[in-house]
Amino acid sequence: MRANLPLLAKTFATFAVLFVLVVHTPAVNAAECGKSAGGFSNWLEGFKDEARKKGISKKTLSRALNGVSYDKRVIRRDRSQKSFKLSFKQFYKRRVGSYLIKKARSKLKKHRKLLAGIEKNYGVPAEILVSIWGLETNFGKDGSGKYSIIQAIATLSYDCRRSKFFKGHLHAAMRIVQKGDMSPKQMRGGWAGEIGQVQFLPGSYDKYAVDYDGNGRRDLVRSVPDILASTANYLKRHGWKRGATWGPGTGNYRAIKEWNRADVYARTIAVMAQKLL
Repeated sequence: MRANLPLLAKTFATFAVLFVLVVHTPAVNAAECGKSAGGFSNWLEGFKDEARKKGISKKTLSRALNGVSYDKRVIRRDRSQKSFKLSFKQFYKRRVGSYLIKKARSKLKKHRKLLAGIEKNYGVPAEILVSIWGLETNFGKDGSGKYSIIQAIATLSYDCRRSKFFKGHLHAAMRIVQKGDMSPKQMRGGWAGEIGQVQFLPGSYDKYAVDYDGNGRRDLVRSVPDILASTANYLKRHGWKRGATWGPGTGNYRAIKEWNRADVYARTIAVMAQKLL
């Protein structure tokens, strides 16, 4: 029996090490994405840790994410999208009527000085900016505020279908809150996270929105100067060339397609703008 004591001691020591490892090793990180509500809370805690490492304060994360839950409505909307099959003529006829053209001309007249200043600074003509503004939300009239943008983007970031894409936008939403551009309660929009009168996603808002009215915050919901200048800045940063034409096949048309990659939508912007000249 005494001869076996060293062996027993060694065995006990090995068991003790294993016990410590099992008990004290941190839990495996939450899954990178999920397909149901079950793992959302753990995933959100993991996102908070990641966001803190990227410079987002605990205060911001608390303000923005406390109470955020998995939104089944957003998932239903995401899954119910239909493929885009309208021809250009069908799409243009559906989206651009005499009413929209008349209203666009009124906006051009009302904001003439503002638009001239923006074109001087960014090189993007007024007609392009007003066409985009009208097509996106009927000049703010149709801007949806039904969904909490942060909750929608968090849900889509967790969902496995496009997790990587939307997670970048969720980080951007945290930066928007931290910079003071919008409070979490103000961030209401479309089910996929579209913000304001020209429907910027958080990543585009964070990167391209400008404070053109000089009030200290970038407001794409209420400030027409910020809305139009931010649209111009987006196009300029995507290759828009001052003074050049914008029909299909041109460099400026490619910049319009960076705004919306559906060719029928890009052509509609280009044709509508041409009619407003």
